[in-house]
Amino acid sequence: MSDDRNASDVRPQRFDESAWQALFRSELGHPAASKLSRHGLEFDAVYSAKDLEPLAGVDTTPGLHPFTRGPYASMYTGRAWTTRQYAGFSTAEETNAFFKASLARGQRGLSVAFDLPTHRGYDSDHARAMGDVGKAGVAIDSVLDMARLFEGIDLSTTSVSMTMNGAVLPIMAAYLVVAEEQGCERSRLSGTIQNDILKEFMVRNTYIYPPRPSLRIGLDVVEYAARHLPRFNPISVSGYHLQEAGATLVHELAYTIGNGLEYVKGAVARGLDVDEFAPRLSFFFGIGTELFSEVAKLRAARRLWAELMQERFQPRSPASCRLRMHCQTSGVSLTAQQPLNNIVRTTIEALAALLGGTQSLHTNSFDEALALPSDQAARVALNTQLILQHETDLTNVVDPLGGSYLIESLTQQFVVRARELLSEIDALGGMVNAIERGVPELAIARAATERQVRVDRGIDTVVGVNAFTSEGEAPPEVRVIDHEQVWRVQAERLKVLRASRSSARVSEALEHLTQTARNGDANLLEAAVECMRARATVGEVSLALESVWGRYSAERGSIVGVFNRGYGDTQRWLQLRERVNGLRQRLGRNPRILIAKVGQDGHDRGAKVVAAGFADAGFDVDLAPLFQSPGEVARAAIDHDVHVVGISSLAGAHRTLIPELVAALANEGAQHIHVVCGGIVPGVDHDKLLEQGVRRIFTPGTPVVECIEQVIELLQ
Repeated sequence: MSDDRNASDVRPQRFDESAWQALFRSELGHPAASKLSRHGLEFDAVYSAKDLEPLAGVDTTPGLHPFTRGPYASMYTGRAWTTRQYAGFSTAEETNAFFKASLARGQRGLSVAFDLPTHRGYDSDHARAMGDVGKAGVAIDSVLDMARLFEGIDLSTTSVSMTMNGAVLPIMAAYLVVAEEQGCERSRLSGTIQNDILKEFMVRNTYIYPPRPSLRIGLDVVEYAARHLPRFNPISVSGYHLQEAGATLVHELAYTIGNGLEYVKGAVARGLDVDEFAPRLSFFFGIGTELFSEVAKLRAARRLWAELMQERFQPRSPASCRLRMHCQTSGVSLTAQQPLNNIVRTTIEALAALLGGTQSLHTNSFDEALALPSDQAARVALNTQLILQHETDLTNVVDPLGGSYLIESLTQQFVVRARELLSEIDALGGMVNAIERGVPELAIARAATERQVRVDRGIDTVVGVNAFTSEGEAPPEVRVIDHEQVWRVQAERLKVLRASRSSARVSEALEHLTQTARNGDANLLEAAVECMRARATVGEVSLALESVWGRYSAERGSIVGVFNRGYGDTQRWLQLRERVNGLRQRLGRNPRILIAKVGQDGHDRGAKVVAAGFADAGFDVDLAPLFQSPGEVARAAIDHDVHVVGISSLAGAHRTLIPELVAALANEGAQHIHVVCGGIVPGVDHDKLLEQGVRRIFTPGTPVVECIEQVIELLQ
């Protein structure tokens, strides 16, 4: 077939921007323009070699400072990433069985989720633990529970990651004692304790003590590990929870790096050489579905950490500047609607983490927006990683997207934006001062609320939720934990433990821990190890420290104005506000709602977002303190003379605690106060809750405006 075109017409040409603009206009009818992502990043329609100019002079060799292309020269070509599945539910025995099955299926490391009472330093038989025992993780009350958790698992050869912050002392101490009693030398222990307490005061809220004593605890763990645990990571600086709470990717990156720098500053200030501990610090990032942005974020994190560590602390060892990370696919991206779609979302997110160069990865199960993962969903999640590892060519090349005009440009943009935010934090005196002023918390809450408005209005598409929806789809079977049975088991074990140990030895060890906390002249983890050897409980160790520092309660506030700006003068919003005005006239005052959480769950993104929506609609809104009992919420509702109590549920305690709240209101003669709830409330629980007096249940993905409309109907 002949072709009379000149050879020069088909020869590759250098990028000609004016020619491309003309073609772009001819195809779309308008000139190309930059687009702004919801994370504040600017995207051009096309990238070229000119976008690499800001990187001139930056070393791009994998394994060398600033490690943009990876912390190691060989990356996955020499050793694939570590597959971890975050797991923990019910009793230590059940979780142990799950761990053994996962290891047999090819998992290479264990990642432990603890239940909420454990996180908050309560024994399972404490009154405030009711409803939460064994629900969102495994219940660990003592060394004996920790031994059951790792029974038959050699801790000298198994890497263990533990997500623990508030009760880090008794949990880390129990792990060390179990390893000791297994005959494992501490120098052989490998793994990670999260121990990132600063982010707890921003978003996750599983703190126990005030910020500064909590920071001391964290640094004592770092110091102990530097002396005794050469293969163990004493802090995993976590951005994951920031993203889950609604932070933009830029906020996640900047605040995570800022927290890490604060820990290094604190450790250096107490006399540790930076090269003694910095090589063992690790990081933890969340990964959403915006693939290119997430890849660039991880590359920027490595570069930022290397540059800032060198600028501020001048370490001698390159390893002190090398950022190593664990990643987890996004929980907040998962939807209760069409849950099988979550397999696709998780796969995209896993791919982004791997293209970004993570060292280990957890993939979420597709049913986690409904309940704790089922066995089938957990297998699919793990197999997602195994398929990526064994059926693709991801392990053939180091940093396969390195040199991409888009990826390199986005990486540079992340670095610039994050440095701007870090300069603002520095101007406040560092992350601790910024946290005490509520600056990061406010920024994250605002971003979360803005995101919710965009989803509710359909500006940001979520398949199966606000677009491409379907009716009548049967939900998958979900795991249900019999928390009452777990509670009975744990309570009986605590009773036996307390009767069989030496009370005098326990009291002596706890008193020594209290004096160590009060005097500040010795390592708290060393003292906690003695307590756990004596068979003290997690609750007793926490209470010994609480007697010195108290139990912290943060002031809470909500964002205002975002819904009014986001909906503007749309007909639906104007009608809603008019209906609220009608209620105001009929009631003789503003309708009033108390938004609360019951139990020990501190995840409050949903509560804050819903509070912002009701406030903008014209309700008087009271945002209750976290960690309330049903009786405390009922008392506050009566004292504040509210019309409605809205309960946000995430961790499964609704089955016990919400009926108790309804009963507490009835006992006070306040049946007229309506109780509604929202969050992760499986369908199998709906009928029972409605029978017990709950008036409305709002499932995940319900637009906030729809929640407000239904509450208005209740009050009318």
